[in-house]
Amino acid sequence: MITLHDFDLSGSCYKIRLFLNILGLKFERVPVDFGNREHKSAKYLALNPFGELPVFQDGDLVLRDTQAILVYLATRYDPSRQWYPDDPVSMGRIQQWLSTGGGEVMNASGARLVKCFGVTTLDLDKLQAGAHRVFRIMDDRLAATGSYLALEDRATLGDIACFPYTALAGEGGIDLAAYPHILAWIDRLRRLPGFIPMPGIPALP
Repeated sequence: MITLHDFDLSGSCYKIRLFLNILGLKFERVPVDFGNREHKSAKYLALNPFGELPVFQDGDLVLRDTQAILVYLATRYDPSRQWYPDDPVSMGRIQQWLSTGGGEVMNASGARLVKCFGVTTLDLDKLQAGAHRVFRIMDDRLAATGSYLALEDRATLGDIACFPYTALAGEGGIDLAAYPHILAWIDRLRRLPGFIPMPGIPALP
């Protein structure tokens, strides 16, 4: 049985919910009270000593880190290998964007924490500037490929990794109007079979 320790408003948790749904996998959601810092409790730290969301369980396997969970799901449950092909070139290109989704794009997540969740220990201006830098790079990449970040002909884990906090950028006070290729890519991903919305990322009309 697959279990996801989950918070509705977390873009990192949403990546896993979204991909599970795309793969058509059933799973149990265990809500984590982020506002009351349940993810820092002794019970949760026994699952993930880093005290971060999400945590994923599949039988006896326990995984932390969103990108690691995505790779596990793609290699375990996608026999077509559409989402994480097993040739070295594709894997390398996808891994670049997996790292970007867990790295530079998280500037937008940080800005959202400040604007929406009242976190005062982060530098909003610096986070917004970092987000604009990565969004310019992403927009240029999408202009060159025409469709997706890692591979030109299909969505991959690289797109899933970068999608939520890019789509939620406005909640961090980051205007995506200057990035038309990103906006088209967001709508393209919202048309994927198995797409599900989350607060701030609605389904297409």
